Amino acid sequence: MTSADGDGNLNGESILTIDADAPAITPVTSDSMAAEAAGTGAQARAAAGRKRAKSYSEDKRFKIFSGSSNLPLAEEICKFVGVPLGEVRLQRFSDGEVYFQLLENVRGADVFVVQPTCYPVDQHLLELLIMIDALKRASARRITVVVPYYGYARQDRKDRPRVAISSKLVADLLTTAGANRALLVDLHAAQIQGFFNIPVDHLFASPVLVGYFRELNLPDLTVVSPDAGGVERARFFAQKMEAPLAIVDKRRTDMNVTEVMHVIGDVQERTCLILDDIVDTAGTLIKTVDALLEVGAKKVYACATHPVLSGRAIERIVDSRLEQLVVTNTIPLREEAHYTEKIKVLSIAGLIGRAIESIHMETSVSSLFN
Repeated sequence: MTSADGDGNLNGESILTIDADAPAITPVTSDSMAAEAAGTGAQARAAAGRKRAKSYSEDKRFKIFSGSSNLPLAEEICKFVGVPLGEVRLQRFSDGEVYFQLLENVRGADVFVVQPTCYPVDQHLLELLIMIDALKRASARRITVVVPYYGYARQDRKDRPRVAISSKLVADLLTTAGANRALLVDLHAAQIQGFFNIPVDHLFASPVLVGYFRELNLPDLTVVSPDAGGVERARFFAQKMEAPLAIVDKRRTDMNVTEVMHVIGDVQERTCLILDDIVDTAGTLIKTVDALLEVGAKKVYACATHPVLSGRAIERIVDSRLEQLVVTNTIPLREEAHYTEKIKVLSIAGLIGRAIESIHMETSVSSLFN
């Protein structure tokens, strides 16, 4: 590779170069933990996995590619499905422009592109758009964007005068770039699916999270929604856990700033589990923890699908009275988060992998949640 010069050559710093011979890592999911507990079940799963891996690895029209935002998750998904991760070259010019090249033939293939649009959001979003365009121009039969974390999802309506509905814009960009289908995980608002003019499959991380907390077997459990918008999500979780539901009424005074008002429901002398889709600055989360403890809760746990953890989030969590925050790997965890026992990461690679299989085989995705 050459160095950058005045003519705009590549600077030689590779963002991502994927080799088909690179080793993949084994996913750790709630399913794999359950199978480990049941001996015969584990053997059956292993046999089915080997059969799946053999059949899909021989399918030359089934391909999975990844951008640079969460390569470990893409590798786990490929390991679960039994498909090698597609070979690409992703670099930047000296002025920051993205250069992307497919290193294998995709003509007529059913292609899945794994790329959460996490920090830096704009950079990863643009990478995804360029990857879609390259696949379209290489004559892929169908392009499915797999976006475990959908950036700009919180800008889904005009809540103030003269603001943009950015989540709709992102949906239009993905469609215009050439995406034929979208696979998303735990959207901030389910109605974002309606912003797309292409089929959307919306996954929930609840099967993975429910499996973990069932194993913990927390006594006197109450599931808590941190706001009115998350009640439906929390109600579903509470039904799976066979636990009562409580709601924290809050008022947002500014971006990333909320003021907790009061707790609706009985949490006195109970173990509370706060359920949310995103933990960003953790300010709201910690205020919710304090509000629950002040009205008599014994212990407070929390779980969220997307660990954005921006700003002083990790410091706030470490210094708080929260027992544990459980998140998934839709977003790579920040380096400092690995050094605290208060943050536990679960993998959703198996869940996304099964959804990808269902889409490829044209079978039901909703059956994954039955």
